Amino acid sequence: MNRLLVILALLFAGTAVVWAQEPGRQQRDTIPKPAAPQVTDSLKVVPTDTAATDTAAAETRRERRQREKREREAKEQAQTVFKDSARLALEAMSVRPWKQSLMVPGWGQITNGGWWWLKVPVIYGGFVSAVLVFEFNNRYYHDILEEVQYRINNNHAIPPNTKYPNLGSGQQMTDYMIVAKDSYRRNRDLTVLVTVGWWGLQAVEAYVTSMLKHRWEIGDDLSIKISPTLISQPSAGWAYQPTAIGFKVKMNF
Repeated sequence: MNRLLVILALLFAGTAVVWAQEPGRQQRDTIPKPAAPQVTDSLKVVPTDTAATDTAAAETRRERRQREKREREAKEQAQTVFKDSARLALEAMSVRPWKQSLMVPGWGQITNGGWWWLKVPVIYGGFVSAVLVFEFNNRYYHDILEEVQYRINNNHAIPPNTKYPNLGSGQQMTDYMIVAKDSYRRNRDLTVLVTVGWWGLQAVEAYVTSMLKHRWEIGDDLSIKISPTLISQPSAGWAYQPTAIGFKVKMNF
């Protein structure tokens, strides 16, 4: 009996050992179970920091504008001509006379000096002449205008107090006086334009004189030199033109 129990115990032990050593069982026991799949909601939107992105873009544009501004200022500074006080004083001296002449004719010429005592009388002589021409044309324009109006309203008759008794009456004479009236009016208006141009011309003269005096060097050597020379004559294939003797004139300004 005891021998039978021992045999049964050995058989049971051997069966357990064989079952434990079955291929693949040990690996199946040691492989960890995979994690359970996590179900995510595909419709769920993950929020992003849009404010931070916009701020970064705005800062980038701002930096680009600042960089362009610095480059532009550097370029302008490179092109800037720095002027000393003497240069600025010369520029002021060359600009002042024409402004003075625009305000008061002849004032700029007096400031420039030189031949101002001759220029100023010429300037005012031009203005006086313009005034006299304007008064002449304006007076005759109004006289003839009154004459024409009377003739048209009275069947081309001669006015009783006419200033032109030798002209006679009739429509032909009236038409002639209308042409004369228009001519005097045109000359009067043209005198006004000439006066304005004369005013501007004396201001330009003051400016040019000041520029030549303060901005450019003009020497005092105004000599004229005359020397003999040989002048080559143009020649043709059928005729011979000898060299001529002439004079060469050299002027220094």
